[in-house]
Amino acid sequence: MWLSPLVVGLLLVPVTRREVLLGAWTALTLLEVVLAVLAWRGTGTPGYAHELAVPWIPAFGVGYHVGVDGLSAPLVAMTAVVFLAVALYSLRRDPAGDSDDDVRRLRGYVLLFLGLESVSLGVFVALDLVLFFVFFDVSIVLMYFVIAGWGTGTRARSALQFFLYTFVGSLVMLLGFLSLAVAGPRITFDIPTLAATDPLAGRGVAGLLTLAAVGIGLAIKTPVWPVHTWLPPAHTDAPAAGSAVLAAVLLKMGTYGFVRIALPLLPGPWRAAALVAVVLGVVSVLWGALVALAQRDLKRMVAYTSVNHMGYVLLALGAAGFVGAGTGARTLAVTGATVQMVSHGLVTGALFLLAGVLRDRGGTSEIRAWTGVAGPMPRWSWTFALAALASLGLPGLSGFVAEFSMLTGSLPAVPVATVLAAVGLAVTAALFLRALQTMLLGDRHLPRAADRPRPGRGGVFRAPVSPDLRVAETAAIGLLLAGSLAIGIAPALLTTTIAPAATTVVELVSR
Repeated sequence: MWLSPLVVGLLLVPVTRREVLLGAWTALTLLEVVLAVLAWRGTGTPGYAHELAVPWIPAFGVGYHVGVDGLSAPLVAMTAVVFLAVALYSLRRDPAGDSDDDVRRLRGYVLLFLGLESVSLGVFVALDLVLFFVFFDVSIVLMYFVIAGWGTGTRARSALQFFLYTFVGSLVMLLGFLSLAVAGPRITFDIPTLAATDPLAGRGVAGLLTLAAVGIGLAIKTPVWPVHTWLPPAHTDAPAAGSAVLAAVLLKMGTYGFVRIALPLLPGPWRAAALVAVVLGVVSVLWGALVALAQRDLKRMVAYTSVNHMGYVLLALGAAGFVGAGTGARTLAVTGATVQMVSHGLVTGALFLLAGVLRDRGGTSEIRAWTGVAGPMPRWSWTFALAALASLGLPGLSGFVAEFSMLTGSLPAVPVATVLAAVGLAVTAALFLRALQTMLLGDRHLPRAADRPRPGRGGVFRAPVSPDLRVAETAAIGLLLAGSLAIGIAPALLTTTIAPAATTVVELVSR
């Protein structure tokens, strides 16, 4: 799966036709969705499916070890669906932002997203720390070029800030990986081996320092308060497709790293630091929601809700470190955290694509620049309303399944923190309902660029082109929201796959 985008990218290097570039990209992303469904088979039980382990650098204990389980298979599927949606969204016009003849620029755009899909899938299937780090780091470089090359506003500054923050964090994380690898009787970076042996058990300070190093790198990528400041400018200035991938996929590399590496490989230090994770999670929840409430730009508002939603994930994972809370509740918390990763990817990806439509039509995503749009933009209004309701956790949509599971699982372990985090749900509801009321209702007001008459023959001006969603945009956003609706109506499709792997993680933390 992770190699296919690279192969297609190499084949597209000499291509000079726009239709071939976009057609091949879309076909590849559709194939990846099919492969993700096939990869899902065999998961839902303890252990890894489709596992492959061969020596890579045996002298240093590094191997090519890949596989999927109940934690990674849903994220692999979500990643494939998001990239398919981004490819469909890009069919609406030349995503390079210039003329249709600028094939070189379009080719660069397509190749970057093919590379991003490759390394994103690689992160979620990697079962070796070095392999995980390579994919993790390359994703930072590729997203830097997406923001710097196709963004808007202060894109160069935002891209550099994103790169420096996340790259330095990844280097600190690498130190933690090295500490884990050399702690046992023999050097190894193999994740299942390290989980089985717990090499830093009883090491005290060494274990806590290793967890701090790993945690800092993952927290920056997540991002968690107070290392979240790179996120709003990166989202605001990135192109819509870049924002969707950054929020839906790249942020999950951080939270997935906590579940795959921090909890099972460092169980003792995680139990010792569980309260710190809970506190940072609650602060992220409340801070993200309150700051989002104050935003006037839709993209910045959605960016801060990502800090809020990822805070719930950290809260639930922190609660899993309180052994006295019982295995059932802690398993539910980890299951809910994984569902939240999938739900946030689908819903927030859709929200950023919707905000990108506004930027495309009117040159701005300022909330008050688009009022009363329910009449002239009915498809945009319906899809935005559905995405907003999913994000605030309305029953029947994926956000409710995730938040209900996380809060229910966290309550026995940290009741006060869970109640405080629940306040964030009310603030999130307020900010999305305010946006719905402002943008969909009231007097019609569209930016001049979206409501300007078109010159016709003989000096006669024709009516402006409808700013509403086009076919490709509707298909892309509808695909993501259909996934959220499916999870909300039939959550067992997801939870029955995740629960056995979540139980394994909880048992490893309890050692």
